[in-house]
Amino acid sequence: MGAFCATVRKKLIESRFFLGLFDDYGWSRLSSDSTMKTVEQYRSDIVEIGRRVYRLGYVAAYDGNISIRLTDGNILCTPSAISKGYMSESELVIVDTDGKMVEGSRKVSSEIAMHLLIYKLRPDVHAVVHAHPPCATGYAAAGMPLNKALVAEVVMTFGCIPLAPYGTTGTPELTEAIRPFVPSYDGILLANHGVVTYGQDVYQAHCKMETVEHFARISLTTRILGKEVLLSSDDVSKLLVAREKYGIKAPVKISETCPTVQFQEADGTITLTKQELVDIIQAALERLTQHSH
Repeated sequence: MGAFCATVRKKLIESRFFLGLFDDYGWSRLSSDSTMKTVEQYRSDIVEIGRRVYRLGYVAAYDGNISIRLTDGNILCTPSAISKGYMSESELVIVDTDGKMVEGSRKVSSEIAMHLLIYKLRPDVHAVVHAHPPCATGYAAAGMPLNKALVAEVVMTFGCIPLAPYGTTGTPELTEAIRPFVPSYDGILLANHGVVTYGQDVYQAHCKMETVEHFARISLTTRILGKEVLLSSDDVSKLLVAREKYGIKAPVKISETCPTVQFQEADGTITLTKQELVDIIQAALERLTQHSH
């Protein structure tokens, strides 16, 4: 039986489809016990991710911040006013769960409260990445969530990427803006600000940031082409079932608008939300008013 199981496992790993999912969702890194890492190794991981987000153009100047929850509950994070592409391990700081300095010589990031809230609301999360990837941040600045069921992998990974209202950076406004979304989503657009993603380790959190930006580019391309073909509600349901099959444990909240699916017309009946109906009536009244004058 042991030999048979080993053969089956080998075949699964060799499968192109399975291997693609295995890599796409960061499971290869999750298979190792991250709790065995030393603080020095965590420091090296943050510096590496900082270089990646900088090289990808997801941050400029001193933008963004990265953190990891350590085994003792303290948070290792990037300091304020530092380029993420040129950090050293010794420049990182450690804070406690209240954001108070435990170790380090540089100033703590003003956005540490956002990280602390995520760790508080999501015990399964051990790393947070905040950046300003241009296309996804463009959607955030335009007030547009990435909530359409356009790409199967994104639906499976995120469900959708909602838009949190604007909150002044470095203030409680920002943490309160994201609070309703953190328990149910692994990536959030921050209105007029940027993006935050999180996961079981810093590499997974970074991969989710890449996925958000990649999806934003795909979404923008469909808008430029002038056509969007959305997945149906049945398609989305199958993908959500597949999440469990492929071991994706992160929670996902599904609503009428997240993700938005292909409208299915039945028996000539059209279904509208209350707001859509109000908008139609308002537009009709405005046209009537214009004609009467």
